[in-house]
Amino acid sequence: MNKESKKNVILHHFKSIRLTILFSFSALIVFSLLIFLLISLNYTEDTVLDNSIDNTTQLIKQVNGDIDSYINYMENISSLVTNNENVKDYLFYDNLTKDQKSLYATAILDQFNTIMEARQDICNIAVISSNGRYIINDGTDMLNEFVSLFSLDWYRYAFLYPDKTALSSSHVQNVIKNNYKWVITLSKSIKNPISNKTSGIFFIDLNYNVISDMCENNSLGEKGYVFILDRDGNIIYHPQQQLLYSGLKTERVDQVLNSKTNYFVTDEGDESKLYTISTSKKTGWTIVGVVYESELMKNKTQTQIIYIVVAFILLAAAMIISVFISTRITRPIKKLKDSMKEVEKGHFDNANIEVISENEIGSLSKSFNIMTAEIKKLMEENIYEQKQKRKSELKALQSQINPHFLYNTLDSIIWMAESNKNKEVVLMTASLAKLLRQSISNENEVLTIEQEVGYITSYLTIQKMRYKDKLEYEIDVDKDICQYEIVKLVLQPIVENAIYHGIKFKETMCLLTIRGYSAGNNIIIKVIDNGVGMTEEVLAHIFDEHKHNFKSNGVGVFNVQMRLQLYYGKNYGITYESSPGEGTTATITIPKRRVQGDNGEKV
Repeated sequence: MNKESKKNVILHHFKSIRLTILFSFSALIVFSLLIFLLISLNYTEDTVLDNSIDNTTQLIKQVNGDIDSYINYMENISSLVTNNENVKDYLFYDNLTKDQKSLYATAILDQFNTIMEARQDICNIAVISSNGRYIINDGTDMLNEFVSLFSLDWYRYAFLYPDKTALSSSHVQNVIKNNYKWVITLSKSIKNPISNKTSGIFFIDLNYNVISDMCENNSLGEKGYVFILDRDGNIIYHPQQQLLYSGLKTERVDQVLNSKTNYFVTDEGDESKLYTISTSKKTGWTIVGVVYESELMKNKTQTQIIYIVVAFILLAAAMIISVFISTRITRPIKKLKDSMKEVEKGHFDNANIEVISENEIGSLSKSFNIMTAEIKKLMEENIYEQKQKRKSELKALQSQINPHFLYNTLDSIIWMAESNKNKEVVLMTASLAKLLRQSISNENEVLTIEQEVGYITSYLTIQKMRYKDKLEYEIDVDKDICQYEIVKLVLQPIVENAIYHGIKFKETMCLLTIRGYSAGNNIIIKVIDNGVGMTEEVLAHIFDEHKHNFKSNGVGVFNVQMRLQLYYGKNYGITYESSPGEGTTATITIPKRRVQGDNGEKV
């Protein structure tokens, strides 16, 4: 098979929308899955690292929260003691009798015993006054006279910052004789009620194993661990604390304290580690979680295999779905194609499609049904409108000046001639001649607005001479609209109605105003009178076809409205506004169209 034949076979297959959709979907799916697989394989390491950071962060935050809760509880215990009046009286009042001292000491020891029985994690509890008085544990323990209290950080901090609770790093407590335990000391100042100054210290020695247990009961892999630093970088807890003290192991303390993020990764080859950091606002301690990167990457290969298997499963499922979707999409398209062939033959009744879904194809089918129905309707309406338009044109051409108006005008001319009012006779005769010429000339149904205004000016000139005591008129039409077209004999019936049904029945002088102006793509012409106006009932029936009260020269308001809408469309025509006793406004809206010349061109 030559190249041309192969090309024709391929083009033949792609003439089918179903195969086109199927191949397009398949190509897109395969391409997308390959991209997905490549990205997944390349970024598995970062994903594992990010997940490890998140998990380790949550873990050390939990440790941090547990320690904060524990220290907060111990602070509450310290407040019970430091606020105890028995403690203050015993430590600071010098004039106590022996019995009073014994009574206060007994009360304090009872409180200490209650606390230590309830909390096995408290190694020592004591109050010490700067004047030498103290009570430690059960009252039998003694202070170590070889230790200067002010040399101890926790003691000195409590004195310098009386409103804060001091918390030491881990150490061997040597302030009490023969009681050398590995502890963390929590201390707080006691104010002398007489001088209102710090004159005593309360401290609790917390068992180091409590903090150790909180840190060790967390899984950070086989070799991972948690350690704690204080504000100054001193190690509070480390699972290999003895190795640190002996110098056999080091930690990146400076890097932890100076880190601007909550984690960093060291570059140590196979021993590279992830350090995750969380600092407590309460204690100032920094909790550090250490995870070996080699343990994190154990899951990388397994995760990548899972991604590959998932990708192949998705590919198979996507291919099956593609076949189903392509078939489902093309079935209604085929029906639409068959219906279009029926429309091509002019069989509109057989072209309707059953819409079975609300998707794009369903919407297209629905729109096709609407379109075919609308085409059929428009064809029928077009035939009807053409007939109506022809009738309207004939009626417009046949319309003449109202005989009564003509008779009255001629009578007025005769009367003025007999009265030797020659100027008036000339003016009225000239105006009547223009009216007659306009009504019998111009076979076209349209003329310029300028011509229509000239026609209505002649008409109003005659009416003004007949109703000189009742009628004044103004015509204000913008010059820039004068050369646009308007259907012939539109203004005269409306003006005649305004005179005979609005102005004639008012006893005082009335004003009739005609205004014309441009409004966007439209032209607005208003006929305004301040005559007797109309009621809402009369206004509601003004466009009734057989409303004789609003007929003028055989054209009438209804006829004018019909002619305007037949010629320009349903969005154009006349609207009326009126109030009894205030007058009436008729608004004519037509589109901007230039008058066409004899050769069919717009001029």
